[in-house]
Amino acid sequence: MSDNFNNMNPNENNQENLSSCSYVSENTPPSSKKKPKKHRGLKAIAFVLSLAIVGGISVQGYKYFNENNPKVSDFDENSVEATDSDDARKELASRQDDEDEDIPSLIELAAREDAMSIPDIVDSVMPSVVGVSATFEYTSSQSYDSFGGWGGMFGFGDSGQSQPQQMVGTGTGIVMTADGYIVTNAHVVYDESEYNCGAAVEVSVLFSDESELEAKIIAYDTETDIAVLKVDATDLTPATFGDSDELRVGELVIAIGNPLGFDLFGSVTSGIVSALDRQISINEKNMNLIQTDAAINSGNSGGPLLNSCGQVIGINSAKMSSSYSSTASIEGLGFAIPIDEAKVIIDDLINYKYVKGRPQIGIGTRDVSETVSSYYNIPMGVYVVSVEEGSTAEFAGIQVGDVIIGIQGEAVSTSDELNEIKNQYKAGEEITLTITRNGQDIDITLVLQEANANMAEAEEEESTQEAPAEEEEGRLPR
Repeated sequence: MSDNFNNMNPNENNQENLSSCSYVSENTPPSSKKKPKKHRGLKAIAFVLSLAIVGGISVQGYKYFNENNPKVSDFDENSVEATDSDDARKELASRQDDEDEDIPSLIELAAREDAMSIPDIVDSVMPSVVGVSATFEYTSSQSYDSFGGWGGMFGFGDSGQSQPQQMVGTGTGIVMTADGYIVTNAHVVYDESEYNCGAAVEVSVLFSDESELEAKIIAYDTETDIAVLKVDATDLTPATFGDSDELRVGELVIAIGNPLGFDLFGSVTSGIVSALDRQISINEKNMNLIQTDAAINSGNSGGPLLNSCGQVIGINSAKMSSSYSSTASIEGLGFAIPIDEAKVIIDDLINYKYVKGRPQIGIGTRDVSETVSSYYNIPMGVYVVSVEEGSTAEFAGIQVGDVIIGIQGEAVSTSDELNEIKNQYKAGEEITLTITRNGQDIDITLVLQEANANMAEAEEEESTQEAPAEEEEGRLPR
């Protein structure tokens, strides 16, 4: 015990022990300690400053990164504008759709203000469009002299045994009246080809309802390529005829016809008026025609060219490719006879069977080629093969066998050249022909007379020329 309490002052030791020790009873609750104060204001300020520093560093870094990476910058700008661009595109597309609805089509631009739709035009006109079938006869021979029959004309040469043949041509026509008058092209019913068949011996007309009637040729005029037919009927649907003088270049036109025969009956094409008053040579005849880019093929001859109101303003006549070139096919060049010019011819053909006021000489002719001229020792010119009885040619003393080499002081070598100069004069006017007879040149003066039906036919027909034997019967669209 001496070790624990040696030299200890009881009072002092007790105070020191009391101040340095504490005693806790199991039944006494523990005393609470005093919490130190928290500096919340300083912490908030420090947090805000930290955010500001971080934000500043981020902005500067973003700017630096964008400046050194333009693609990323563009991407960001585009992404921002993407929504606006999509909306703008949608609005523009909607606006363009509205504008497209307001823009007229080419057909609408070319049509007249009172125009009909093309289907309505076709429905109204189709009963007035017909197919024309013409049967021609020609004579072939097994032996044919090399000068195209000139040997027989001069009393020698063997033409062999004749063999009658037939061929059929097809075209298109237009019903003019309810009682059966139909207009078509003259070359549909009158052949001036190498066969030289002349007028068709049989003509029939096919209608859109597939009914067929025999037709009679009333008259034809090869100079204007117009012919008039007549069928026995009283209830046909005539076409409506317009005014071709009112046509304008660029105006819509529709052509209807039977290209390549009746298998394509009633084919419809459309285009515009490409030109007016085109001077075109068709079948060696000069004609003033309407030019169009509407397709007009072989077999469409005689069919209607219509304006946008469904009125006939032309009679389809020929295609440039067949008239100007035998080797090249030229598309988009078709021609039609203006209806205003055709009406005068049609009226004369119906009333008089010929075109009034047209000057005639009253002869049948045939051209003397260079080969024939050399072989038979006759001049190149227009050989007289017939003289119409009672004609001015007979009164003036023109004879068969004369060769016309000039008219009004101008040299001619073909009948086309002769007619071109003759037609510059009127019936009743005087002209002078230069002819060769028995090796002597003679001037003969005569007064042109108005053609009648017989004279017109005599001057249109040259001497009959036989076709080569190898040609067979066929159907030719015209």
